[in-house]
Amino acid sequence: MPTVQDVLLSKGNKVISVSPAATVLQATEKMNQHKIGCLVVMDEGRIVGIFTERDILKRVVGEERRPSDILVAEVMTGDVVCCDPDAEIDEVGALMKERRIRHVPVCDGESQLLGLISMGDINAHHAATQQAQIHFLNEYIYGRV
Repeated sequence: MPTVQDVLLSKGNKVISVSPAATVLQATEKMNQHKIGCLVVMDEGRIVGIFTERDILKRVVGEERRPSDILVAEVMTGDVVCCDPDAEIDEVGALMKERRIRHVPVCDGESQLLGLISMGDINAHHAATQQAQIHFLNEYIYGRV
């Protein structure tokens, strides 16, 4: 079975992060600049939260608060679900579905951040695998294998 590490090898392990002391406006600008839906909140080299589009909608826009006046620490999701790089992607996908989350930081045994996997990454991996299987079966049916 494919693992999270397999996905990270193909997509890369670059993770964009933000400090809990940044304003929501600064964090949102960073998300827009990088065209991403979340930032990992890091403090002194460790994960302290995750800041997502959902956090912005629910805790900032929904409460009619000014993004320039609020710190990321006030509205981030503090209960971060992480996974191991050896976890199977189907298990991580099931976890995402169960917890209703779209991004999971990948950490090693010492809680060191190794990457980030999203529901989109898992879907793209499945689509690529299915396309390869379809191609193989097509070649097999027409006797080219």
